[in-house]
Amino acid sequence: MTYLLIAALACERLTTVAVPHGTVTSAQSVDAGALAQFATLPAFCRVAARLRPSEDSDIKMELWLPAANWNGKFQEVGNGAFSGSIAEPAMAAALRRGYAAASTDTGHTGNTARFALGHPEKVIDFGWRAIHETAVASKAIVEAFYASAPRLSYFTGCSAGGRQALKEAQRFPADFDGIVAGAPGLDWTGRAAQAVRVAQATEKPAARLSKEDAALLHTAVLAACDALDGVKDGVIDDPTRCTFDPAALQCASEKTASCLAPAQVRTAKLLYDGRANPKTKREITALARGSEAGWTENGWTASARATGLDQFRFLVFKDPAWDVGAFDFDADIARAEAADNGTINALDPDLKAFFDRGGKLIQYHGWSDPQISPGNSTQYYSRVVKALGGADRIAGSYRLFMAPGMGHCGGGDGPNTFDMLAALEQWVEQRTPPDRVIASHATGGAVDRTRPLCPYPQVAIYKGAGSTDDAASFACGTR
Repeated sequence: MTYLLIAALACERLTTVAVPHGTVTSAQSVDAGALAQFATLPAFCRVAARLRPSEDSDIKMELWLPAANWNGKFQEVGNGAFSGSIAEPAMAAALRRGYAAASTDTGHTGNTARFALGHPEKVIDFGWRAIHETAVASKAIVEAFYASAPRLSYFTGCSAGGRQALKEAQRFPADFDGIVAGAPGLDWTGRAAQAVRVAQATEKPAARLSKEDAALLHTAVLAACDALDGVKDGVIDDPTRCTFDPAALQCASEKTASCLAPAQVRTAKLLYDGRANPKTKREITALARGSEAGWTENGWTASARATGLDQFRFLVFKDPAWDVGAFDFDADIARAEAADNGTINALDPDLKAFFDRGGKLIQYHGWSDPQISPGNSTQYYSRVVKALGGADRIAGSYRLFMAPGMGHCGGGDGPNTFDMLAALEQWVEQRTPPDRVIASHATGGAVDRTRPLCPYPQVAIYKGAGSTDDAASFACGTR
């Protein structure tokens, strides 16, 4: 079904619409192709609003409304890292699909956590309130513009946006009918602690892994574990089955291009090894074997390192001069989680309210993600299973897809391009659960491999015949 703009409030008059906790600051008609950075966009109404749910809040949001052929649905999109800007590319993608699309700057500008100093209400805005308030305001504006409320509402996000997605399911089960949570930074404080832990170890240059060293390790890991799934294809299907020990590459004497120094071996082990929060006993998961191609000299990605340092400087210790040398994992991970107290972390496994009202959740994560541990996703899924009474009880509402060889939100050696929103639409609107999602890999713009992504804990199993680069040669199952 599509909707034509007929008896609705004209775009420029949307500044008169009352929205909870805020005001519409501008509304402007945009002709098709008028935005230079998004030349293929159809005509739309561009709305900006400012929301102030607390005295110290200053949340900016935008809502893009198709001028014609609205699909009757609303989609809010997520952010990345410390998320201080409107996610225009993601909004543009939603608009092209006919959605009324919204995004928020989460209550601050810039991509650091400096905003948190002395502003606890802004931390709440960033943690969860800005996303919710944007959803509420957007729906009011949508109804005013089209003279009809959205018939369905979706949220999609990856990384920090995946964390926002889970936060919505946990705190505001009525905001969205369907949610896609990609590579979610749900254990925000845990990821920060792991990144700082590695950054501390690599303060010494001898402990750092150059790009060539990481490539050497990656090659060795693949040689040891690629064929464990019965298919040698340059991708580790299930890294949890890979036990390769970096010590196998340790130099016997002098460091050469074909071996790793002892300090480098220790760094590699640190990257692979999780560690428990001594207070809660919950494991803080680490990176998986197979992710080495995405490592930097400081271990985790530059973004992970910067986000981790910001977390401890501005939210835990509230001291911009705090240095990585002062980090004590056992004491500081417990301190960080206590300081957060569920504001940013999205660890609550009780999704019953969201599921009970018919909400559908698709989560995905690349096994080779070098930025957010894929163990975050598998651990959370297992905790939801336990909290809600078993895998069969949640299969009609929640599915996790792990992508072998995929990096952070995309990229990597494995099939990494897929349409989770389409799978979610089919689930919500046609009651067709996603039993497999076809992913593709391309080289030079040409697709050279397809493979099914399977609902966790299932994996893609080769049928024994046909091309291993063809998804039709695989079936989802358990080993």
